[in-house]
Amino acid sequence: MQDMRTLRALAALLGYPDPQLIEALPEIAGVLAQSRLMAPEQHGRLRVLLADLQAGDGLDLEMRYVDLFDRGRATSLNLFEHVHGESRDRGTAMVELQQIYAAAGWQLTTGELPDHLPVMLEYLSSRDIGETRTMLGDCAHILRSIGEALVRRGSPYAAVFDALLAIAQAPGLDWDRAGTPPVPEVPIDEDWAEQPAFAPVDERAGGVPRHRPMT
Repeated sequence: MQDMRTLRALAALLGYPDPQLIEALPEIAGVLAQSRLMAPEQHGRLRVLLADLQAGDGLDLEMRYVDLFDRGRATSLNLFEHVHGESRDRGTAMVELQQIYAAAGWQLTTGELPDHLPVMLEYLSSRDIGETRTMLGDCAHILRSIGEALVRRGSPYAAVFDALLAIAQAPGLDWDRAGTPPVPEVPIDEDWAEQPAFAPVDERAGGVPRHRPMT
């Protein structure tokens, strides 16, 4: 269970950098330092992000966060937006994701959407490593797309996405792409957009959700 606290710490790092988050940074750093789910290079890059947040001016950090994650699809933290945009298919996919949460007895406690990445990480922090790796692996191509968009912008937040790919046991980010021009903001997987992101809950299997690979 100690390792699964890593997911909660990474979710916190993707939260709005208000004074409460900044105050919690030492605790977050302590959890991440003990995690066995990542290699030394991921730990090192996360320390850079932690130091950046700790040293930054509060208003500047908040403005940077909004610019990165609330404006434009390339780095949106709402995962299904990368595939479905604002179409009705996204609503269907979110209903299916809520079914997965409900089958595990887990309910949203905030006003965030179910496909918001920190929300998914909070959910996974209560699950076992097998389910965690399956779900993160299913959306690894989205995580990589967001992470490499952040790399191109020189953002230390890319470290969180590299860490998530490491936990999923998927190939990491291409750090050599720093400073390259951004790619056009289009859905990154047209084929996946034509079908639900996750399979419905299989009640015959005791309510265990059957994940459909996001490939």
